[in-house]
Amino acid sequence: MTEVGTLAARIRAEVGKAVIGQTDTVDLMLTALFCGGHILLEGPPGTAKTLLAQSFARSLSLDFGRIQFTPDLMPGDILGSNIFNFQTSTFTLTRGPVFCDILLADEINRTPPKTQAALLEAMQERSVTVDGDTHVLSDRFTVIATQNPIEQQGVYPLPEAQLDRFLFKQTLDYPSRDDELKVVEAHGSRGGMPDPVALGVQPVADAAAVAAAIAMVGRVRLAPEITAYVVDLVRATRESADLETGASPRAAAMLALASRARAALDGRDYVIPDDVKTLALPALRHKVVLSPAAEIEGRRVNQVIGSLIEQAAAPR
Repeated sequence: MTEVGTLAARIRAEVGKAVIGQTDTVDLMLTALFCGGHILLEGPPGTAKTLLAQSFARSLSLDFGRIQFTPDLMPGDILGSNIFNFQTSTFTLTRGPVFCDILLADEINRTPPKTQAALLEAMQERSVTVDGDTHVLSDRFTVIATQNPIEQQGVYPLPEAQLDRFLFKQTLDYPSRDDELKVVEAHGSRGGMPDPVALGVQPVADAAAVAAAIAMVGRVRLAPEITAYVVDLVRATRESADLETGASPRAAAMLALASRARAALDGRDYVIPDDVKTLALPALRHKVVLSPAAEIEGRRVNQVIGSLIEQAAAPR
């Protein structure tokens, strides 16, 4: 477990060379990677969502792919397609960018639902089906998706089934004044888009190290009272009058697994209630739907989830 914590610290340090602040987001990305989950980053333009994903992937010696989602993107542009080879008179699969370890799905809400759905099987089962043939993806396949919550024209909100595939939804806000000063000092003298390589981000973990960390997460102990705490917290979302739809049992299982990964990042082989509390909001905010009455009253999902976390009795 100490090695997992050390590895996480090295990755944080490398990402910090390019992205100032956002340490909580980096921790969520590490948690998602080590427990086989996916993460959705939502924030206004210019908050380093893309740079954060690129720097994170750069710090890992894993195969990296990127898709810039646009309204005219087709499922075949993501998955690939079978091309007829006239020399051999056979069809050959030309693999799309989804065949990688870390996939940056940039501005995922800019493409129609038909194309968004191309990722459903990949994210859930780590496989894709092309012309009836199933192709297995990497065991480490992780999607880091970004979306802009401000614009309303030319965007296609992700359906509930797609959102449920994401382990976390993290909202990125504008940095503090001190952090923004550091951003301007670091990037105000360069033209063009920031490049993680030019900013000194180096790979510090290979596939073997990531596989070892994932294996260690499975050895983290989850006490029965912690399991009950997770279940009670998720069930409370279904009983709340402020929520029309609560989180599913799958959300509870994913939160429990993420809590194990969070404990491993801190070098512990056991989960504590604070692990669950830290992850509950990003793990549940996109898996619930506000009730009409709560919307009329101006309540927000974050407020409702936060209240449920405070009310849930944590084990001692």
